[in-house]
This record gives sequence, structure tokens and C-alpha cells, in this order.
Amino acid sequence: MSVKLISTIAELREHLKREKATGAIVGLVPTMGALHAGHTRLIGQAVQECGHVVVTLFVNPIQFNQQGDYQRYPRTVDDDLEVCERHGAHVLFAPSLEEMYPHEQRAFVEVTHLGDHLCGEHRPGHFRGVTTVVMKLFNIARPDRAYFGEKDAQQLALISRMAGDLNLPVTIVAVPTVREHDGLALSSRNKHLDPEQRRVAVALYEALRAGEAAIARGTRNSGEVIKEARRAIDQYPEVRLEYFEVVDPEQLQPVSEITGPVRLAGAIWVGSTRLIDNLLCAPSKLENEPVPKLAESTLN
Repeated sequence: MSVKLISTIAELREHLKREKATGAIVGLVPTMGALHAGHTRLIGQAVQECGHVVVTLFVNPIQFNQQGDYQRYPRTVDDDLEVCERHGAHVLFAPSLEEMYPHEQRAFVEVTHLGDHLCGEHRPGHFRGVTTVVMKLFNIARPDRAYFGEKDAQQLALISRMAGDLNLPVTIVAVPTVREHDGLALSSRNKHLDPEQRRVAVALYEALRAGEAAIARGTRNSGEVIKEARRAIDQYPEVRLEYFEVVDPEQLQPVSEITGPVRLAGAIWVGSTRLIDNLLCAPSKLENEPVPKLAESTLN
């Protein structure tokens, strides 16, 4: 099978119209390119569950807070096409900026409350840009299923809520985080790390594990859990902590006392590269209770 490269909305719609006429289930994997093993897990699951898989490649300018970050985001279209081919995707949709935004964007999609903390607090307007471009992609492709990684847990929560609140006929599928051997979550931004920065980038994962261990030992005060996480990061003076929070896994609001499952989430800067990660944790005394997940949900 040869993956089809499509760059216009009209061509993609016509292509998918033919596929849907055959009864094919369409899976969508939205990305900004620079595909890595985290993306290929998304693609692989989509291929297993859908008859026709579309990977999108679009570096979305309206979700970037800093123009420099947008300009330096990795762009590797030829390599991404090869990855799609190798992992069984049927289409790579790679529109130009002018195709996606032919004129100044005036209409936006905004999900309130869930973006008040974590990355939403530190990147004003970021999630409005994310939900808007995902809505555009949903409207363009009209997929049956759409695949997102749990590494971007806040993004996943907002997109799931958007789909539910707006009655979109799409199933949102959450796919677990893929990590390097030392625990570093895979990210396209990892390409910016030099060898020494790559070594210390594991600080965030170690902080998450330190917080998880504190909860497993019986710590129920979130402030104490955060202190344990900060101690782990302090072992790496080259790393700057942006935030580390303990939040409710569904509403993503900070909690002071841990009485049920929580999500530990943080962001760090290694040089000029920003990295995020998270872990879902449950107190051991509640281990027999169901743990909320960012799991597959049908929203229509």
C-alpha cells in the first residue's frame, strides 16, 4: 500500500467521500509532524480499529504563544510520509497555512474551566488554538474515530469535552504515553535537546515518580507531594520548573487533600525547550475503586 499525500481540503473531502461510500470506518490522527514512536502508536491503534486512516500534519500557528517556538518547530514532511507508509496509514493530509487559514481567523472554539490551570495558565490562548484547529480538522475529515496521546492529558481532556458538549459524531480515543528507556516521554520537541540536555530532561519524569511514590507511602497532602517532586527536580540545576500540580483527573482543578485518584502534571524548561508530562495516581487505600481514565469515549 502506498500512502496518499493530500494537501487541499477539497481533495481530502472527495477522497474520504469515496471511502465512506464503501462503508469504511475513518480514523483521524491529528499531528504537527516530526513523527516519533508516540505518533506511531496512535497510527498503529487507528490502523487496527479503522478501515481508513488519515494522519494530519499541520503546524498550527494559533496555538503558539511565541513566534520563535512556531518557527523552530521541527518540520520533516518527507520523513513523516515514510513513517506513515511504514505503519499503514492511508493518507497524510499536509495542508499549507493558506489552505487552513485563507484569511484572518475570527471564529474560535473555547472550552472553559478545564484550561484554567496547568499549561492553560502558563500559555494563554494555547488551548483555544488547539480546540479550534481540531474542530476544523473534524469538520474537514468527518472521522468516526480520532486518536490522541495521554502525554498531552489536558489537551485530550479539552478535546473530549469539546466533542461531547458540541455533540460531535466522533469517538475520542486516548492512547497511553510512549516513553524512552529512562522514562522521558516522547515529544517532537525532544529533537531540540543536545546530549547534555537530553540527559537532564528526565528530571520531570523523576519528579512525577517521586510524587507517585509519596502518594503510595500514604501522603495525602498535595503540598507535601509537590515538595517531594520539587526535590527530585532540584537534583538538576540545569532544569527550570514551570509548574508541578496535583489535580482532579476529570476537571483538572488543583486539590489540596488527596482523597481519590489524582493526576500529577508538570512542565519544565531545558534550555529553550519546554517539556510536559503527567501520571495518573490513586492512593493505595482506594486501589479497589475505579480510577477515572482519559480513556475511549463515544461522544455524539
